[in-house]
Amino acid sequence: MRALISVSDKTGVVDFARELVAMGWEILSTSGTMKMLKEAGLPVTSVSDVTGFPEICDGRVKTLHPKIHGALLARRDIPDHMKQIADNGIETIDLVCVNLYPFRETIAKPDVTLEDAIEHIDIGGPSMVRSAAKNWQSVTIVVNPEDYATVISELRETGSTTPATRLALSAKAYTHTAQYDSAIATYMRAQAGLPEKLFLEYDIKQELRYGENPHQAAKFYRTAEEVPYSLATARQLGGKELSYNNIQDANAALNIVREFKEPFAVGLKHMNPCGAGTGKDIAQAWKRAYEGDKTSIFGGIVAFNREVTLEVAQMLKPIFLEIVMAPSFAPDALELLQTKKNLRLLVVDMEGEVKEQMACVSVNGGLLVQNQDLGIVSAKAEQCVTAVKPSEDQLEDLNFTWRIVKHVKSNAIVVGKAGMVYGVGAGQMNRIGSAEIALKQAARTLAEEAAAAAGVDVETLDEKEVARKAGMVLAPDAFFPFDDCVTLAAEYGVKAIVQPGGSVRDADSVKKCDELGITMLFTGERHFKH
Repeated sequence: MRALISVSDKTGVVDFARELVAMGWEILSTSGTMKMLKEAGLPVTSVSDVTGFPEICDGRVKTLHPKIHGALLARRDIPDHMKQIADNGIETIDLVCVNLYPFRETIAKPDVTLEDAIEHIDIGGPSMVRSAAKNWQSVTIVVNPEDYATVISELRETGSTTPATRLALSAKAYTHTAQYDSAIATYMRAQAGLPEKLFLEYDIKQELRYGENPHQAAKFYRTAEEVPYSLATARQLGGKELSYNNIQDANAALNIVREFKEPFAVGLKHMNPCGAGTGKDIAQAWKRAYEGDKTSIFGGIVAFNREVTLEVAQMLKPIFLEIVMAPSFAPDALELLQTKKNLRLLVVDMEGEVKEQMACVSVNGGLLVQNQDLGIVSAKAEQCVTAVKPSEDQLEDLNFTWRIVKHVKSNAIVVGKAGMVYGVGAGQMNRIGSAEIALKQAARTLAEEAAAAAGVDVETLDEKEVARKAGMVLAPDAFFPFDDCVTLAAEYGVKAIVQPGGSVRDADSVKKCDELGITMLFTGERHFKH
């Protein structure tokens, strides 16, 4: 039995070859891999000795020879094939272990040249992989070190790999070359100025019971690269399997969480935050998030950027929730929350740099692709466009609401104060409609707080009057087309507004703010979520 080994990724290859030699296999190899195997004391035959032809053109031509490809492609069950290779002095090759030059890694280097990239385009490797994969009924093709153990185990047991294993390895081999070729094609098309083609690579994570509705089939795919704030790599510690809608909502919650470094909690429903809060610790952050909208959080999703403590778990337990996510759970907190058998508990990696990814949306006959909205321009005093200037406390509140509204479906309005969201208006066909929803909700929440503090019935309080005393701030996701939102905000006592600016009627909103004693900031950056 003969194996040809020529790898770029040399992880575990010496041990793999050593096991083959121990079972009586002859090893064929090319320059770099052959040197490593010989240094390890293993007997190796040079491919050049097999072909009777040296490696030429700086190693560009090594294995492109009938004595290699005939040995791989000959059908063992066709006598004429076997006679032809015998007549030409060709011996069969039974196993190929090949992986390819690191093209992606090469072009990722900031100083890479076209010449460097081209020299890392493998020719002989893909050819051998394809030949071996095509003849999988007789040839075992291995392109991933992770498969070495399986191959060795089967060879030890029966002297051969199983047909099922060879078929699976063939499929993996074609996937390997497909990914390799797509990377090269993308790069070379860019160099040549040709229209871009989009090649997508995702691995199946899980089959889902259904999509948005029971009659829709659905699957969850993941990228090969592990990234923070990802459900694809989250560990589920309890509860039912995640649904399509769960994943959508949970991802939206994680996108909000990653905006904050201080202790932060968010409740989310239908991809919109229904409560969010910061605090000196995670318990205070959760109290603020929950108090913002106790009704909407029912059946919602909660995410934290700190470990869930027992104190927080005790507050969560009485509430019907679908998912709780955090970087970790204290053991006693986990034990308590796991008593709710249907509650999904997810540990999510929240460390590391968040890299820009594509955001894709399918449309009939096509695909819309954009960069994720990762950055944000902070609210600063120098952005003020009104006579009234913001205080330090107001700037802090404005930055908080500005980071929240970024993740609310348009037309979006968020009202907040002191690290707490008091009102959210989302998804309305006009901005004043969203403002009315957010401000009314904020006034009601403030009135409930005041009533509880005073020990009176909330219905005895004038909600607008309570709101006017609070001095809240407001943030829209896009500019005000008219000054009506400013007028309405003033009725509820809003004292500061942060917005992108950019309307042809910005001056009307600024003028109205000056009339009503409101400070307004223009960040110059829109965060519209269609």
